[in-house]
Amino acid sequence: MITTTAALAAACTDFARYDAVTVDTEFLRETTFWPKLCLIQMASPDAAVVVDALAPDLDLGPFFDLMRNEKVVKVFHAARQDIEIVWHLGGFVPHPVFDTQVAAMVCGFGDSISYDQLVARISGAHIDKSHRFTDWSRRPLSQHQLTYAIADVTHLRDVYRFLKANLEEQGRADWVLEEMEVLTSEGTYRSEPDEAWQRLKMRVKKPRELIVMKEVAAWREREAQTRDVPRSRVLKDDTIYEIATQAPTDPARLAELRTIPKGFERSRAGEEIVAAVRLALETPKEQWPRMPKGRHAPEGAGAAVDLMKVLLKLVSENEGVAAKIIATVDDLEEIAASNDADVPALKGWRRELFGEQALRVKRGELALTFDGKKVVMVEGPGLAKPVDGRQAAE
Repeated sequence: MITTTAALAAACTDFARYDAVTVDTEFLRETTFWPKLCLIQMASPDAAVVVDALAPDLDLGPFFDLMRNEKVVKVFHAARQDIEIVWHLGGFVPHPVFDTQVAAMVCGFGDSISYDQLVARISGAHIDKSHRFTDWSRRPLSQHQLTYAIADVTHLRDVYRFLKANLEEQGRADWVLEEMEVLTSEGTYRSEPDEAWQRLKMRVKKPRELIVMKEVAAWREREAQTRDVPRSRVLKDDTIYEIATQAPTDPARLAELRTIPKGFERSRAGEEIVAAVRLALETPKEQWPRMPKGRHAPEGAGAAVDLMKVLLKLVSENEGVAAKIIATVDDLEEIAASNDADVPALKGWRRELFGEQALRVKRGELALTFDGKKVVMVEGPGLAKPVDGRQAAE
């Protein structure tokens, strides 16, 4: 258990000698906007440590230096939240990174497999999950808690070695590297208030409502960040939708809304929300965000999507790659609407594995049939020619 900067620096210097280090964090964020870092776990092939991130006077500088080290691969499982913590506290994104959850999907372990399931399937070890929901901010930590925490990175060493070898054997290491580009992009972790409205469900129907929703969502984002509280503690989503629809420009109108607590209109927050609504309505129309266009599905698109779903399942099973990482339902709907759809399924390794075949199914150049045991692909001349029921009977 590391509690001093000197001990952390010594451990990170040692870890920097290796090609890869496994990393995990324990944090709390139920009552805050930003995650509260409590523990950092790290392991090399020869050592493992737990860092008490809440220890007095501990400087995380040596840890950040290791995360910046381009010669060391940082291995996480489901890395996004761990990387978000480094981004928030250190102001950068670790690189290079290897996410074992993503790699497991490429290697055929199913969609978003959990860490304990992956460990069990690869090494046969079983992880005690009783401390999964523990309060990691309380001190002192028990030996059982420390044992649970360290297991998150010691077993990860075996998982990483297995998946890395599997990817290299199948020639799919570049596939995972491609996925890591998104995971290590700074844009993935920036929380810009002016973009906060895009996280909300599109319940508004008019441009005027959308600009109000945009400004109120931006106000909520700034307020939540400043106060370091969850967004819902500041203003619930349903309240933003109602404000967007009614556009109250004075406290009295705000007080009339069903989702506004009694007296809220007289608070500082109430005044600032009204000001945000006024600002929205004063914004020139040419600066309003565009209403998202509904997808116009051509005739027969629904049937094409259904066929591509069967093809996706077939390719997933044949290639041993999780369907979720190959294509989404949105991808299939976009492909059904356009052969040039700007979707991941028509780019890179996904296009080679699935996208080209999806387009051929759509064009009638590739058929799916049942051979008595399973669905198979059939190709050949004349498949694109439609056959009606009477011709088929003859």
